[in-house]
Amino acid sequence: MKTTILYHNKNYVIDLDAEIDISLLIQQSEDAASAWYCPPSEISPVMTEHFVGSVRKGGSVNFNNISFNPHGNGTHTECVGHISKEFYSINQLLKRSFFLAQLITIEPKTIEADQIITLEQLKSVLNTTENIEALVVRTVPNLEAKKRKQYTNTNPPFVEAKAMNWLYEQGIRHFLIDTPSVDKEADDGVLAAHHAYWNYPENPRLDATITELVYISNAVADDLYFLNLQTAAF
Repeated sequence: MKTTILYHNKNYVIDLDAEIDISLLIQQSEDAASAWYCPPSEISPVMTEHFVGSVRKGGSVNFNNISFNPHGNGTHTECVGHISKEFYSINQLLKRSFFLAQLITIEPKTIEADQIITLEQLKSVLNTTENIEALVVRTVPNLEAKKRKQYTNTNPPFVEAKAMNWLYEQGIRHFLIDTPSVDKEADDGVLAAHHAYWNYPENPRLDATITELVYISNAVADDLYFLNLQTAAF
């Protein structure tokens, strides 16, 4: 199934049967990727005196409670409400779901004990940001082990705050990356990259998002794509 999209006076043909899922599965497993000291997700049947929510245990249906942490147990998308005193719901702020996206691959720069995606690296890889609304960053090395990596207390790669500020200035509205956070794991709660990207608290960008803990296979080439950004109705 194919469709044609007119975007900024240019036609794009999209094969709707060739979608590429870059999310990590939320699953009850010690092998699932995790971060921020979060325990594994829990999926358990509802059990009461009069009801059994498991077919294996004699019930008529599988009827489960699911407990997980969006930030630590898998792919998640954040709005400015992640760092604001005010309450913001991404379900209320994200009014569109399709965006022209650029996928790039970067090897973070080692600076002392940190691995940092710098402003200079972004500028060298991105030829232009014109008409691009979403940027997807794949870091290397890019092993499939990322799908199972326990990131807690490993000081994963992160993004330089001035690089995120530059993306804000360029009008990038949706930033996706395969690390647990755009900020350093232990930064005393400063969250400089988040603040720079959302321009918070000065003039918050309410329609901008950050998606973390994605996984992009090496088989997917750096190129332009149309992103279908899906979020849960929280």
